[in-house]
Amino acid sequence: MANTVLLREMLRDDLEIFFKQQLDPEANWMAAFTSENPADRAAFDEHWRRIMGNPSIMRKTIIFNGQVAGYVSKYMDEGRPEITYWIGREFWGRGIATSALSQFLSIMVERPVFARVAKDNFASYRVLEKCGFAIIGEGSGHANARRADTGEYIMRLDN
Repeated sequence: MANTVLLREMLRDDLEIFFKQQLDPEANWMAAFTSENPADRAAFDEHWRRIMGNPSIMRKTIIFNGQVAGYVSKYMDEGRPEITYWIGREFWGRGIATSALSQFLSIMVERPVFARVAKDNFASYRVLEKCGFAIIGEGSGHANARRADTGEYIMRLDN
């Protein structure tokens, strides 16, 4: 089937693709709140070792037309569920993130669920909005990818 977006269990082999995707400077700029040094393989491996070893983190690999396009996950932040996702830049602009997040939210039963997005990341904001998230506040923090403080929207999905 053409243009099929699927979620599957995350495999350790997917991490190699995720590492390559996170080396993209434009993708890091858009995401804003990234690791301090995306090229630091040891830090990347340690980060994902903790994620893969934590049964409370729900994580799925996004597959588009048979290729690993990125991931979506849910973790707990300050006692509340928060989602995050990453799509490799070569997959942008095709509705993949919206489809993947919609599928993920259909199997993730916790509500409300929260998300954060850099204020100027309009594409990611639209993905969240299409999936039912609404802005409930604003914040800011140091965006490693931009080496500057960056504003963000705090969003919530209630049902």
